[in-house]
Amino acid sequence: MNARGLQTSPLRKVQVMIVDDSAVVRQALTEVLNADPGIEVMCAVADPLLAMERMKTRWPQVIVLDVEMPRMDGLTFLRKIMAERPTPVVICSTLTEAGAATTLEALSAGAVSIVTKPKLGLRRFIEDASSDLASVVKAASHANVSRLRSAAPRPDAPLAVAPKFTADAVLSPSGPKALQQTTERIIAIGTSTGGTQALEQVLTCLPRVSPGIAIVQHMPEKFTAAFAARLNSLCEIEVREAKHGDRLLPGVALIAPGGKHMMLKRSGAYYYMDVIDGPLVNRHRPSVDVLFRSAAKCAGANVLGIIMTGMGDDGARGLKEMRDAGASTIAQDEATCVVFGMPKEAIRMGGAQRIQALNELPRSMLEFGAGRRVDTK
Repeated sequence: MNARGLQTSPLRKVQVMIVDDSAVVRQALTEVLNADPGIEVMCAVADPLLAMERMKTRWPQVIVLDVEMPRMDGLTFLRKIMAERPTPVVICSTLTEAGAATTLEALSAGAVSIVTKPKLGLRRFIEDASSDLASVVKAASHANVSRLRSAAPRPDAPLAVAPKFTADAVLSPSGPKALQQTTERIIAIGTSTGGTQALEQVLTCLPRVSPGIAIVQHMPEKFTAAFAARLNSLCEIEVREAKHGDRLLPGVALIAPGGKHMMLKRSGAYYYMDVIDGPLVNRHRPSVDVLFRSAAKCAGANVLGIIMTGMGDDGARGLKEMRDAGASTIAQDEATCVVFGMPKEAIRMGGAQRIQALNELPRSMLEFGAGRRVDTK
């Protein structure tokens, strides 16, 4: 299915344009993406002005874009594209704190996802991450960019990938009995592609008196702190990157640090965060499944689990475990998702009590905090 819901031929390759001022990056990305039978790099150019010349005669399905370039920066180019002809854009950004703020601006302006590149060892890094790069580009080609301010990606020709661990690699499943209910209610949210914009829309609607919120957003390390700071500047609630031992308090949203797993723990009637290393789970760290399983184990009926826009299936099993443990659970609906992958899998597995549009989530969160249960309407 394409972004308009039309059937596409499995033989048709995703047409990609690479825009990066580094010849080494352009060559490496071209080789890696062309190695996937489902992708064709139609051109690779050094700056946005050259890209616009090429786009006069042929428009790409996906653009892989650097943010720091001469003549015109990637952010300006991105905004121009989104105003003229919205197109899925994957940001290829250097893994630095300085570049994080600009990259987050790009996500806010309509970019679908981030691919990070180191300053050293670039070619080896890109080659090692080849399957992830191909998956991100394919997912982007199916993204509903009109939702940025589908159907899940189809694995046309899967590449050899690293073992896909489940949450068992970090945390054992919960027992048959849920903990007794307490007066403090909390919320656990998991999201990926399109989640930065979706979280901004949800969290900016919440008043200062809201349940404590634990969030896993798939994002590289060094980016989550900047993302939390951006949200904190926009929201009435306090938003910050979680640190090991942080207590989850009303009016506070804690975002899992990139490169770390985040689990919910309980001490008496209080909840706090356990931030740890560990293997990739569903090829992610942080993993939504890890957060959701921990919530099922220690919170039971005291927690509301919400799975939002994102590619893949991370969080789907965890949401089912939460529901089985007595938690309330919600999946974002297809119409308001950028990529209807994670919610779709959670619904298929029976993990979602309710399916809701993005703009309905803040009210459900506040109602749950006030003591109401999520029903199955």
